[in-house]
Amino acid sequence: MAFFEGNEMTGGYGNGPDIINSCSVKVERGEIVSILGPNGAGKSTAMKAMLGLINLKSGIVKINGKDITKLSPQDRVKEGISFVPQTKNVFAGMTVEENLEMGAYLREDDYKKIITEIYELFPILRKKKNQLVGELSGGQRQQVALGRALMIKPTVLMLDEPTAGVSPIVMDELFDHILKVKKTNVAILMVEQNAKQALSISDRGYVLVTGENRYAGTGSELLNDPRVRSSFLGG
Repeated sequence: MAFFEGNEMTGGYGNGPDIINSCSVKVERGEIVSILGPNGAGKSTAMKAMLGLINLKSGIVKINGKDITKLSPQDRVKEGISFVPQTKNVFAGMTVEENLEMGAYLREDDYKKIITEIYELFPILRKKKNQLVGELSGGQRQQVALGRALMIKPTVLMLDEPTAGVSPIVMDELFDHILKVKKTNVAILMVEQNAKQALSISDRGYVLVTGENRYAGTGSELLNDPRVRSSFLGG
């Protein structure tokens, strides 16, 4: 039994067709797992199903052995799951520190110590703490989004296309930061278009095709699988 898992998930949006079919995804604490596949494969839908943003027709979602299939997204957050969406993941009109404070909305204790830990993880944010997030670079904004998600001290961090729209240099930088977060014993589940780079830092990965699990393995196994290479990694 994995720490966080979606088993045999089938479902879609509203009364529409199923986007994922008997899809299973599992991640342990201190592990990075990537969900990969072509556009329209159901990658983000699988992640959103585990967060409770779509209703499953069948399947079970569990965290630390607890069935959370019927819980609302808000209650799943209370169970320790944090989500960074691809877009609209920061408050551009607020400062860096105000964004981090917004991430502490569930905390009843003094969150200043956690902000200090976030600054240690992302040093640039300390330098920019009084700057409006809308004035930051794309890579710095993503660090704010990551930092804000970590304010609840999650056990699971879900990232939807964390490197979308950033340069290759910034992408490498962001992946370095994600590796740092992994060392804090968080289970990291990531949907990513940059498949090669994602697999190079992932402990394991899943390749979805038309909403179904097509391939699964360690990051290096998938990188070296000729079927995966020819279909999804450009040769």
